[in-house]
Amino acid sequence: MQTPPQTTDELYAALRENDALPYGRTRTVTAEELAEAAELFGEPVPLIHALLELQEAYTYGAEPRKSPVVFARLLNLFDEQPDVFDDRLRHQLFWRFKWVAGALRSLPEIPLASLRQWLTEMRDRYEKAGLDLQPYYGQVHKLAAHVGEDTASTYELWAGRSRGLLSDCEACETCTRALHHMDAGDDERALRTWEPVLAGEESCQEEPARSVSYALLPLLRTGRADEARRLHLAGYRACRRNPSMAGEVGRHLEFCALTGNEARGLELLAENRNLFVEVDSPLEQLDALTGVEVLLARVEGLGRGELPAAGYPGRGWTVATLRAEVAKRADDLAARFDARNGTAEQSGRRRERLGRAPLLESLELTLRPRTLEDVAPTPAAPAPAPTPAEALPESPADLIRRARELDEQGNPDAHACWARLRDLVAARDYVHPDDPDVGPLVRLRADLLEEEATLAERKDAYADAAALYEEAAGLYEDAGTPGLAVVAHAHAVLAAAQTPSEDPGPEADAQAAALTEAHPALVRLHGEASGLAPYLEARLLRLRVSALGLRLQATGDPEHVASVFAETDLLHEFATRHALPWQVAGARLLRATTHALSGDLPTALAETETLVESLRADGPAWHLPRALPLLGKLQLGLDDPQAAHASLSEALRLAAEWPAGTVDVPTLHGELAQTCLHLGRPDEALRHLTRSAELDLRAGNRTDSFCTYGNAAQLSLDLGRIEDCIALLDSLLAEPDVVAGELNDRLVAQLRLTRARALHAGEDLKAATAEYVALAAESAGWDDDPGSHALIAAETSVLLGEAGEFGRAREAVEQALAAHARDPRFEPVSNALRELARLQAQRQGSEGLAGARAFLDDAGRVADAARAAGFEAHGRSLDSALAYEHGRVSAYGGAYAEALAALEKAIGLLGEPGEDPERAAEWAECVRLAAVMEGVYLERRPAALGRLGAAVERLTALGHGEPAEPLTELAERLRDEE
Repeated sequence: MQTPPQTTDELYAALRENDALPYGRTRTVTAEELAEAAELFGEPVPLIHALLELQEAYTYGAEPRKSPVVFARLLNLFDEQPDVFDDRLRHQLFWRFKWVAGALRSLPEIPLASLRQWLTEMRDRYEKAGLDLQPYYGQVHKLAAHVGEDTASTYELWAGRSRGLLSDCEACETCTRALHHMDAGDDERALRTWEPVLAGEESCQEEPARSVSYALLPLLRTGRADEARRLHLAGYRACRRNPSMAGEVGRHLEFCALTGNEARGLELLAENRNLFVEVDSPLEQLDALTGVEVLLARVEGLGRGELPAAGYPGRGWTVATLRAEVAKRADDLAARFDARNGTAEQSGRRRERLGRAPLLESLELTLRPRTLEDVAPTPAAPAPAPTPAEALPESPADLIRRARELDEQGNPDAHACWARLRDLVAARDYVHPDDPDVGPLVRLRADLLEEEATLAERKDAYADAAALYEEAAGLYEDAGTPGLAVVAHAHAVLAAAQTPSEDPGPEADAQAAALTEAHPALVRLHGEASGLAPYLEARLLRLRVSALGLRLQATGDPEHVASVFAETDLLHEFATRHALPWQVAGARLLRATTHALSGDLPTALAETETLVESLRADGPAWHLPRALPLLGKLQLGLDDPQAAHASLSEALRLAAEWPAGTVDVPTLHGELAQTCLHLGRPDEALRHLTRSAELDLRAGNRTDSFCTYGNAAQLSLDLGRIEDCIALLDSLLAEPDVVAGELNDRLVAQLRLTRARALHAGEDLKAATAEYVALAAESAGWDDDPGSHALIAAETSVLLGEAGEFGRAREAVEQALAAHARDPRFEPVSNALRELARLQAQRQGSEGLAGARAFLDDAGRVADAARAAGFEAHGRSLDSALAYEHGRVSAYGGAYAEALAALEKAIGLLGEPGEDPERAAEWAECVRLAAVMEGVYLERRPAALGRLGAAVERLTALGHGEPAEPLTELAERLRDEE
């Protein structure tokens, strides 16, 4: 709080503003300051309001020691000046007796006699005020359960009474009843009791998050793992980082530990490290720490006690050291409670939790399943050495000869040989073979540099690859192998041409220009070389084809097609003449690819099918998993997704038989995902997307990985799997390089935008709005991409409108309009403006009509500009949609004649309903609303009935029975009213 309120009106405004904040230190500190400020006014009512806010902040901020102190002041005010407490304040006061009972119960330093004395005080106060004692008996039962006394009688005394005005909400009482049955060992009865809460039918500040955390293990024990998974995702999100729900977080960690999700548990622990310092409630600490210990003990039991773990601030922790610290603190807390209670109840509950065995060996909780290896702190280990089809030779000389032989053939097993040789040469005791066939060490070093360059190219590190190829060429020259040097120089030329340009302008144009320059350079190198072995000359021809093929791919220019075919034919003829089958297959694959790039899919398909059959019969075998993906893509492009799925699946199976890198497996999974969507198998598509992303991530291709994960998140959202979407994005956004701002900021913004949309779809309007507002503020600085800011700001304005904040919504949509003026986004901006108009008119009626129409005026200008630009909307016509919204807005504002006129304009703009079902449905809705205006509000029933009859007849004749039904029902209603 920057300046204290100077009037009581300012105080009340500050209290309302603070009440909108999430619970935590910020809200609590402000509440303390406002309570101090309220004292200065010398008036009891403002002070009462401030103290109520302060006690709420302490209660839900996990500071139970301070809550009773504040309540004592409130109770003194009530005893001294009962008349200043109106019915609402009086209700609040007596309600909070329960809060104090809960606070005292959570503090082991409070004697048991004092707890019982407070309950007696509560009972006496309730009886004196003529209030029902059901809430009192509820607190008696909770104390008995906490202490470990027989709860059968206390439960009946509470549960057998009728609910009153001061009873806990239905959701909280449901949880208390369910916990009683669960503690009695009756999971089935507990879950039946919990059903309305778990289904979202009953809720409050703490529910259903509290019930979910308790229900997870009973659900597993009764075989309902899928439901437990679903509730874990939703329930965890509702309690994470919340100090007053630390126990609930602990139970989610325990759930992860008992379902084979230890890695996710460690991730969630890191996300909630604030709870180690922000929870002041000893009972909440005990509950949370026990859940933490279950997780850590499980990880340590798996032999991974050395893994890092997020713990108390001030030092670094491993799983083992944190477990020891947590165990010590939790044991001490349990002992203190048992000493206070005179029983061993809390230690017993703790032992029971720690002694549970895993309930499931594995349960896939998220779309991004993680293992403990994935959370290891060490840098990513180098990729495992490729496994060759045959055992590697033992002697260095034989290994070198084998590597070169396989390399000449283009056999991917060569990579395993080079990997082994790289390790041998790096050893201090390496002795190079004295063998003329093997050549000098300098040549081997050149071979290894060339291999390193090839691996760099696979990762699109073209600048590094070019430098390595040039270095290898120099060593080849030193070794007296000019042919190999020429080929290495040629590889460097092509790699350099593929290096992204730093010049402004379209990247595709820059790359096309570089490749255009590279081709004659390659031809020149080829022409200047003499006495080349056939396999080396074929490699040069292949590089020439690649340069022109990559240029065609970058530009799509039909004029570039013929030159690619010409070079491909040269390679094919040369390879055929010199019996180089791997180069023959490569040339045929390049030719089919060129047909595809030129748009001739049928010819590309025919040639690829012939190639695949040839490879099946004669090999080389490693080319088959390279040709099958092209076949699959062509089949999909020609609307045969079933055949495409078979081809791509075979490619994926065969790729596993060859060293990593032989086939681009992440891309293959992505293509299978696309194919599955065409086949109507979205769940399978989702699995392929996440697998593709994980493979890219493990290979260090983080940008590609996060892009694919983003696609998976969007697909999850499209499928209505909202919690899956949010959990996946939460996991990604918690990655260290994302948190540190090292990943591309636009990519991260897209992930956050998808998450905001998912929160909105999940009806978490507050969280969604906060994320949208933050994104809109960040994207305002994207001078190079105003269109994206227009989109984000437009969506932000709608959420602010849904929250009833039309002033802020207007500010956001003004930003959208300004950005739209620089980079038009006609459809989303128009949609947002129309939706804002509807929201304001619907909520404010005639008072909001002027503001709503102002939004529509803006939408009209957007539609005019779209028309002038020749823009065609993907969905509804902007003009007809605008006319319809004018009708709805006028109707909400009570201007029924104007509404009818606008709707008739919309019907005229739509024209005939036609054959398209969506257009017919839109037309029918305009007719329906026009008939409502005409027949109900303007009381012109005959005209309305005539309109409806003609519309039903027209729709029926066109076969649109479904959109005609509401019109028929409305006509019947109008006739009944006559």
